[in-house]
Amino acid sequence: MPITSSAEKARRVSLRKRVFNVRRGDAMTTMLKSVKKLVAEGKKQEAEALLGEAYQAIDKAAKRGVINKGAAARKKSRLVALIRRGK
Repeated sequence: MPITSSAEKARRVSLRKRVFNVRRGDAMTTMLKSVKKLVAEGKKQEAEALLGEAYQAIDKAAKRGVINKGAAARKKSRLVALIRRGK
């Protein structure tokens, strides 16, 4: 438990920010799963249509610091490779 008032405030702020970060991470994960599911079902056109939204979710997560910049680039690269393979 925080002892000083500044530590209490820092805890409140971090809990508030955590909500946004978790929401951003969940949105990214949901988009990635939906694209991967479409590719697995053989619906390549629909997966390509969702690719822009997946990129947006990944970029927003990287911008907020939910994931690292390199991790975002890797996720986008692997997503495109997955769609091109069509598996």
